[in-house]
Amino acid sequence: MSMLEDIGGETSLRDLVEHFYDLVETLPEGSNLRRLHARGHGVEHARVEQFDFLSGFMGGRPYYKEKHGHMDVKLMHAHVPIRQADADNWVDLMRKALIAEGHKGPNADRLNVVFRRISDMLVNDMDDWEDTGTRR
Repeated sequence: MSMLEDIGGETSLRDLVEHFYDLVETLPEGSNLRRLHARGHGVEHARVEQFDFLSGFMGGRPYYKEKHGHMDVKLMHAHVPIRQADADNWVDLMRKALIAEGHKGPNADRLNVVFRRISDMLVNDMDDWEDTGTRR
C-alpha cells in the first residue's frame, strides 16, 4: 500500500495540503513561509503544486512530474533561502495539519519522519539573499 493510500487517497491529501496552507496563512510561525511564498508565485500556487508533488511522491499520480518533467525537490527550492527555522516551522505546521485531519499512529509518524528529512535537506546557505527578494 502506498503512503497516499495509507492516508486515504487524493481527497485526504488535498484536505491535508489545504489545512497546512491555512495554518501557514494564519499562524505566527507561518509568517516567514508566507513571505517566501509571496516572493514566488504565492500561497495559492503553492497549494496546487504541493498537492501535485506530494501525490506523486506518496505513490499516487505524479501530477507535478507530468507538468514539470521532474520530481527534484532540491531543484524546486534552489532559488529559495531556507533557514533551519523555516524547515522546522514547515514540519511543525505539517504535523499540526496531519493531527487536525485525523492522521495519527504509524502512518502519520512515517510521514513526519519523511517530511523532516526532506525539509532538513532543503536548508541552504544563502547569506547573500537580500530582503528585497533578489540576490546581490
